[in-house]
Amino acid sequence: MIVYFLIIVGFLMRLVPHVPNMAPIAAIAIFSGAYLNKKIVPWVPLAIMIASDLIIGMHDVVLYTWGAFIVIGFFGMRLRENRSPVRIFKITITSALFFFAVSNLGVWIAWYPNTWAGLTQCYVNAIPFLRNTMVSNVLFSFAFFGIYEYAKKAFRNYKYKTVLLT
Repeated sequence: MIVYFLIIVGFLMRLVPHVPNMAPIAAIAIFSGAYLNKKIVPWVPLAIMIASDLIIGMHDVVLYTWGAFIVIGFFGMRLRENRSPVRIFKITITSALFFFAVSNLGVWIAWYPNTWAGLTQCYVNAIPFLRNTMVSNVLFSFAFFGIYEYAKKAFRNYKYKTVLLT
């Protein structure tokens, strides 16, 4: 049940107007990696991205962005044993830097001159997006992890606790 919730939230958040790179996809991927079955982890962010990109529009860099979010889900698996705020923070920042490196490599290959100057210009132009990605990752990750852990404690004695993962 929580898988569908994550996919719907991620999908809708990509469709509503928002600041560039301020969507919860990386946070959802991290959360999925931390809590969901390993077989499902890559499919959650991929489902969100495919469905929303079909509506928003496909572009030359989709394989880089989709692939980066899949790998970020695997980063989240490092939180399975210890989901401390410090570890969550480290994974969210690492994920933002990883997404920045991978997605902008794709942007450089697709849209910039394939020279050192083009590569440098691509990454310099992308710095504002990195800031937004970091802020988004941190805010959404702490929201997902915090709300989930709170709900798990609050509903541990209730009949419907099976909706939660553990």
